[in-house]
Amino acid sequence: MLSATTWAIRIRDDVGFFQAVKAVLAKSPTQQFGRVDSEHAIRQIVSNAIVSEDVGDIFAAAGLKKPDISILSDEFLDEIQSMPQRNLAVELLQKLLKGEIKIRSRQNVVQARKFSELIEASLRRYQNRAVETAQVIEELIALAKDLREAAQRGENLGLNDDELAFYDALEVNDSAVQVLGDESLRTIARELVESVRKNISLDWTHRENVQAKLRVIVKRILKKYGYPPDKQDKATQTVLEQAEVLSENWATA
Repeated sequence: MLSATTWAIRIRDDVGFFQAVKAVLAKSPTQQFGRVDSEHAIRQIVSNAIVSEDVGDIFAAAGLKKPDISILSDEFLDEIQSMPQRNLAVELLQKLLKGEIKIRSRQNVVQARKFSELIEASLRRYQNRAVETAQVIEELIALAKDLREAAQRGENLGLNDDELAFYDALEVNDSAVQVLGDESLRTIARELVESVRKNISLDWTHRENVQAKLRVIVKRILKKYGYPPDKQDKATQTVLEQAEVLSENWATA
């Protein structure tokens, strides 16, 4: 698990982007900030043309107070959906979602990959003109809400973030895997976290003997609980991929 300070540092730039966008959207219409200026400012933010270590600089330049927002909140998503600049709304949602997925990928690679594929599929249909702008906005907002809810899955399953990451690595939506039952899958996930964390070192990704040992440990746990034999190789590989991400977090915890 990441410490609060480490986590805050890692997401600082993403939060800064969201807050800067919110600032532009929330600009009072009574101020001299026309539609063209608004579009230009938002495009600058979306394209990362505005770069600042202190997001407050952006607000100061625009004469704004620094707002507080909840990332992926209904309020913020509603504001984006109601934007008259529909193409900009798509750009904002794309940046918002990809930024959030980037954060998730540092904790749960399976969840991040799943949402990344869904978002890319929606954007591809939009770019190929298979769907209208209004429809892709609805799709992206729905994905944003699903992404927000996904963050609560661990709590609902009684798993911490690390355990949920390994749980997702077990292909829990596969019918052959589901036969094991949710309780067994949760138990496997908990045991994987405990055993993997106990047997890794700082340089384990560069040591083939340690990786081989981890594969044996993971497969032993999967076999112990009756995980489908024909799916063990893939699950083991995904677990090790997940372990590589989590080990970086564990090293800084």
